Amino acid sequence: MEHSAIFSGCCLAAALLVLVVALAAPHRLGAAAAAAAPGDGSETNWHVVSVNSLLPNTVCTSTKGPAAAPSSLTVVHRHGPCSPLRSRGSGAPSHTEILRRDQDRVDAIRRKVTASSNKPKGGVSLLANWGKSLSTTNYVASLRLGTPATELVVELDTGSDQSWVQCKPCADCYEQRDPVFDPTASSTYSAVPCGARECQELASSSSSRNCSSDNNKNCPYEVSYDDDSHTVGDLARDTLTLSPSPSPSPADTVPGFVFGCGHSNAGTFGEVDGLLGLGLGKASLPSQVAARYGAAFSYCLPSSPSAAGYLSFGGAAARANAQFTEMVTGQDPTSYYLNLTGIVVAGRAIKVPASAFATAAGTIIDSGTAFSRLPPSAYAALRSSFRSAMGRYRYKRAPSSPIFDTCYDFTGHETVRIPAVELVFADGATVHLHPSGVLYTWNDVAQTCLAFVPNHDLGILGNTQQRTLAVIYDVGSQRIGFGRKGCA
Repeated sequence: MEHSAIFSGCCLAAALLVLVVALAAPHRLGAAAAAAAPGDGSETNWHVVSVNSLLPNTVCTSTKGPAAAPSSLTVVHRHGPCSPLRSRGSGAPSHTEILRRDQDRVDAIRRKVTASSNKPKGGVSLLANWGKSLSTTNYVASLRLGTPATELVVELDTGSDQSWVQCKPCADCYEQRDPVFDPTASSTYSAVPCGARECQELASSSSSRNCSSDNNKNCPYEVSYDDDSHTVGDLARDTLTLSPSPSPSPADTVPGFVFGCGHSNAGTFGEVDGLLGLGLGKASLPSQVAARYGAAFSYCLPSSPSAAGYLSFGGAAARANAQFTEMVTGQDPTSYYLNLTGIVVAGRAIKVPASAFATAAGTIIDSGTAFSRLPPSAYAALRSSFRSAMGRYRYKRAPSSPIFDTCYDFTGHETVRIPAVELVFADGATVHLHPSGVLYTWNDVAQTCLAFVPNHDLGILGNTQQRTLAVIYDVGSQRIGFGRKGCA
């Protein structure tokens, strides 16, 4: 009896000690709490994340992306330490500016979608607010144009068709990082005449200046943006090289690539040398190289600005672990549309019907929008599930930011546990987001937020949620695939 009392007292003291430690340091109980939480399933429903990994790295850890096919370009974050634009010493925009400009882009997409049948004055209907001041079309690639080849740094955009670069002579050019492309120095350059098919397609798809009756005259092009930025010049052909190597293989060259040679360019383009259009239209690069490489391309956006991804063309872009979902038809013929029907948080589907993800304008996958937009009811259900999951570890809540309302203060933690988030599409394809696609950290870990935003009339799968995924645009089969661990 005496031994039993002593034993019980020891157990009680031990239990009280465990309780005190738990209350004093709840953030150290992550693994045990996850194991004990009901309905969690396997550990794949949670991520253990180093808090330091949530902060930007000032050192470039990788200068070359893990290319998925021979004809590939390395993709880097525009403002990261791997960016060639950093050599000019230009700093990254503030977080407030990033968020503001991201909303500007969403507003521009909304106008473009709803007014797709009404072309803006003087040009092709493309997106607004480009370049440095936008700072949300975050990803750039270096390509080579002409013979001999000139290396140029261009923005990547799945929402645009027309590619263009600044060209000499340039009466009105914005400042760019590299020397302006000189058509007279390229032996393979030629202007597209008015009688060419490409010029007629451009004229039929826009209200741009028509050619005269002289079919041999150079075909003019003009691209206008909502903020009065513009590029004006001649439609041209030249050899494009899809490789950074000074000695590329013939398979990496694209003779006769059609692009805009801009002689008058003004607006908020920043220091990039031009734009590479990856949209669905006939003028886009994927459409132009489809006969050569196949009607498919893929890219991977790295988890951090200090790493590199890739852009690849052709059937080799596919990955064995990819899950595919059908492309659906949308109001904007340039953009790629998907049918998002659900979200899973920590292994549990959020409590809304599939119809909650439907919007009047559909759901677009966009390389330029930073943060995904969801209809309000779908976002509210995601927020509720995410907060409930995070509440198991009693992480300190942080003040809301201008567009994020679910933020946490991870000060004092070495690691944190965050619930896995998966996107579910109409045909059952399930996409597992990388932790860097779930959270967004401001200047320090004292304000780390759920990286989704509510939006009423348009759904967007943004580039933050696409990080580390091999995103495959199989245009020939009208489907889009997502492969895990496409890049670091």
